[in-house]
Amino acid sequence: MLPLLGFATIVVLLAVILSKRMSPLVALIVVPIAASLIGGFGWQTCKFVIDGLRNMAPVVGMFIFAILYFGTVTDAGMLDPIIDRILRAVGTRPTRIVIGTTLLALLIHLDGSGAVCFLVTIPAMLPLYDRLKMDRRVLAAAVSMAAGINFLPWTGPTIRASASLNLPVSSIFNPLIPVQAIGLVFVFGTAYLLGRREEKRLGFTRLTKPIPIPERKLTPEEMKVRRPQYFWFNVGLTISVLGTLVAMGDKVPPAIVFMVGLCIALVVNYPNVEMQRNRIDAHARAALMMAGILLAAGVFTGVLQGSGMLKAMAHSAVGLVPQEMASHIPFTLGLIAMPLSMLFDPDSFYFGVLPVVAEVAGHLGVPALQVAQAALLGQMTTGFPVSPLTPATFLVVGLCGIDLADHQKFSFPLLFGASIVMTVAAVVLGVFPL
Repeated sequence: MLPLLGFATIVVLLAVILSKRMSPLVALIVVPIAASLIGGFGWQTCKFVIDGLRNMAPVVGMFIFAILYFGTVTDAGMLDPIIDRILRAVGTRPTRIVIGTTLLALLIHLDGSGAVCFLVTIPAMLPLYDRLKMDRRVLAAAVSMAAGINFLPWTGPTIRASASLNLPVSSIFNPLIPVQAIGLVFVFGTAYLLGRREEKRLGFTRLTKPIPIPERKLTPEEMKVRRPQYFWFNVGLTISVLGTLVAMGDKVPPAIVFMVGLCIALVVNYPNVEMQRNRIDAHARAALMMAGILLAAGVFTGVLQGSGMLKAMAHSAVGLVPQEMASHIPFTLGLIAMPLSMLFDPDSFYFGVLPVVAEVAGHLGVPALQVAQAALLGQMTTGFPVSPLTPATFLVVGLCGIDLADHQKFSFPLLFGASIVMTVAAVVLGVFPL
């Protein structure tokens, strides 16, 4: 009875989210509570929910303050000189332009928002592509690869993997840093080859007449909150925050690191209390929307774990996986994680599918940590910029002025290649076995 109820809960959750009959926040709360009541757990459901919320609190805190921190230092103009320097450095050579596009998108995506990355990078670079008559699909592919490869401790997939399996973010992310570095080599190498191909297609030579580089202009609202005099301070503070996360993630909770970092950034850049309030208000919507989803996910995972549904599902599924194949689960998941982005949105996969896979793997002696790491090598990381299930994909094609089908056909093999390279690298570096 319990395994059947668990699988029915997962199926209903996926169905209502993918069919858009319920928002993820509503579905993650209503479906598990209804399942628990149907299963006869009665008032125990309240305990399951509270336990789930309690486990989720550190992750929610980290995400909220990470969004507020990166929003604040970006408003202060920390990235402006870097963006302008990249635009000047790329000149009018297609190879440099594609590499510069990739680097710019990589830096802008530090705040973890794909939408912000695309909204800043594409309008800044599109005039260059158009003046040189470069293929806009190359621009879309470059920003997609950079954003997809740049999964960080505070980005959505990492947060979801941590929350759904109740694992520390640092334990998941830190071993993947060298894997991600190899992925970046692949991405920049691919960007170089795309640029070279464009040069050949356009008949570009060193004697080609230079084309004026478009000037990047800030709006009056953006100018009001810029603090160029604190550029180096903000850079140093950000390096300190990120360094502390990587070096001391096991000792200092990430939420505290971002809390302290945000307070310092606000006090230095915006000493006026009213301006501090305005900066928080400017980014509160994005932070609270994701925080709500994570707390709702806490309800879902709390009910499934507390009621025993998750364990019962795993027990019933263990017999379907041959023991000799158990060690291959992370590698196999890493290979198919990126294409799975075309079938599952991040909430339904990380909160509906991943816990079951991890529980099955755990019964076969495979740590849940390896399952989480394998999922991050493609599911809504390299996969999100081409998935029709994410608004960011439509933002890319809309800003670039290309068809979704053209973008997917051009970029999917490149993003899938990055995912495969990182999966192989994870095996070679011993993050998980073959």
